Amino acid sequence: MLEKIKEAISKIQESTKPIKVISHNDTDGITSAAIFSRALQRAGIKFSLEIVKALEEPFIKQLPEDHLLIFLDLASGSLSYLEKKNTDVIILDHHELQDSKISNNILMVNPQLTDEENISGAGICYLFAKSLSPQNIDLATLAVIGMVGDQLEKEPGKIYNQIIQDSKVTIKKGLLLYPATRPLDRVLEYSSSLYIPDVTGSFPGVVALLREAGLQKTQNGYKSLAELTDQEMSNLITAIMLKRIGETDSDKIVGNLYLIKFFNKQEDAREISASINACSRMGYPEISIGFCLGNKEMKKEAGKIYVEYKQNISSALKYINELNKIEGKNYTIINARDKIKDTIIGTTASIMSHSPLYPEGTIIVAMAYNEDKIKVSARLVGKKGRNVREVLTKATIPLKGEVGGHPGAAGCLISKEHEEEFTKTLKNLLEVDFVKIE
Repeated sequence: MLEKIKEAISKIQESTKPIKVISHNDTDGITSAAIFSRALQRAGIKFSLEIVKALEEPFIKQLPEDHLLIFLDLASGSLSYLEKKNTDVIILDHHELQDSKISNNILMVNPQLTDEENISGAGICYLFAKSLSPQNIDLATLAVIGMVGDQLEKEPGKIYNQIIQDSKVTIKKGLLLYPATRPLDRVLEYSSSLYIPDVTGSFPGVVALLREAGLQKTQNGYKSLAELTDQEMSNLITAIMLKRIGETDSDKIVGNLYLIKFFNKQEDAREISASINACSRMGYPEISIGFCLGNKEMKKEAGKIYVEYKQNISSALKYINELNKIEGKNYTIINARDKIKDTIIGTTASIMSHSPLYPEGTIIVAMAYNEDKIKVSARLVGKKGRNVREVLTKATIPLKGEVGGHPGAAGCLISKEHEEEFTKTLKNLLEVDFVKIE
């Protein structure tokens, strides 16, 4: 992969065409864009940048052919469209390829091609930046945020361990609850990442849980997760497991906490990732980019948008709770239509996939309108189960939709006119597949 990165650097340095960079609008895509942009800027290379929700054929068709086109954290599923462009294309991505054939005008940097560990788009962009100049080692923190944003942080391999070393991040084993740098009572009460019966949303329930865990309020308030001793962390995890009735595997709620230096303050990488994602999903990708690159005014704006975003998520989850769903053995299909923004439907599906209400192996599919299209997000509960990207592909390709993602988290775009047909096909696929594996 490093050889391909060096080839990409040479192509960019030698290009006489203007450079257009296109990146995805999730946390990994935004951090990819921030890393890549800062690296080009430091190298004195001029470029333009655009952040997109997805790559569709009409968008690709209108891209200028008198430019060198560079795609970050996307485009691996759009090779058939890009090969028709009469210009050079560079792709830095980590998603699965729909087509193994890569045309001569495309230079692809993707760990899927070399069977290397699946590092995030931001990780690949960091390797690009570091190869371009050792000065860019300070961008490693953004690569860690991208890794966390794409949920690749549980078992980092050799490449990411090196990036983690470059970032000087502090890693602490503990409860996967964020932000790990804020007082525990507030974090437990308002958490949307970890649901605890009789505790989440209930301050008296929080106080009772902390008392059961032997955690006392100090003169300065309750400790944060980052401040707990190993024994205190163990006591808290045990108390929470006792509340999550029927769940015996603590691995679902325990993992690595990544504590990073951001704006000269120790922060939880998950919280920063969520803030970046919120800005972009609410339609402010330029603020999320500025936030990543250290702009203090953008940081203030990001804080305001994050509050609004969390309110939107809360409303979406409440609506889904009251909505009639299509449910079967180990699958749930939610059609929110125009009641939930298409930019946050994936986040709501992710939150649901971490709820103890759904057993491991359940596939959650959430749908929302996006003008004349439908945005579909699918999530697998736990680690074991079917490849949700393959399931979506089977339902989508006959309808000429766009599919992308990973085995455990994937998405697609279909035309609204195919809504009923898609839902019926998807339901049949989920039910037939279960018959096969039983």
